[in-house]
Amino acid sequence: MGTRLLYLARHGEQDRPAGTPPDADPPETGLSDRGRRQATLLGERLRDVGLDAAHHGPLPRAAETAELVAASLPEVPVQVAEEAGDHLPHDTDPTGLPAAYARLLAGFSPAERAGGPRLTAAAVRRFATAPVGGDRRDLVVTHTFLIGWFVRHALDAPERRWLGFNAQHCGLTVIRYRSGGPPTLLAVNDVAHLPPELRGTGLPADYRF
Repeated sequence: MGTRLLYLARHGEQDRPAGTPPDADPPETGLSDRGRRQATLLGERLRDVGLDAAHHGPLPRAAETAELVAASLPEVPVQVAEEAGDHLPHDTDPTGLPAAYARLLAGFSPAERAGGPRLTAAAVRRFATAPVGGDRRDLVVTHTFLIGWFVRHALDAPERRWLGFNAQHCGLTVIRYRSGGPPTLLAVNDVAHLPPELRGTGLPADYRF
């Protein structure tokens, strides 16, 4: 058994078509101008990491992020991974949770509450393990819910603790998996590759740094 370094990155900032209310989710689109800059800089940051493969969720914002990242990684294979999509990672009981979390959970359909956790379990089986036959370094361009789940899983935290995790757009979270020991969380929301004007996107509006 070898060691896997799993690089998790949230997609770049999504484009918001004109007329989209500030508090509304935009329709499924690609990246904004800022999002494209974030993704390009993420690729430059990862150029010398020695990645074996890059995986991305199927939605346009994740696919475009991966495409821009891959421009700096010409030898690295890039592939879509359905399990890296934007889905509910766990059918969490809302009892006792803050009202905002309960409202979030109530917005998922029965099908989403059943299908999302199955995809998440598949993502854990595929990526959150020590590899057989050598070391690996994998990038997964995904969404904040799944990154929160991987962090929760690595820390062996209660299942509901995926809630409350916010990933910055094109921030890096890195987890190491080795045989014979628990996962090691090496970095969370690392945005050293982004200039100040591109940092903090994807986080609550009142966040300051």
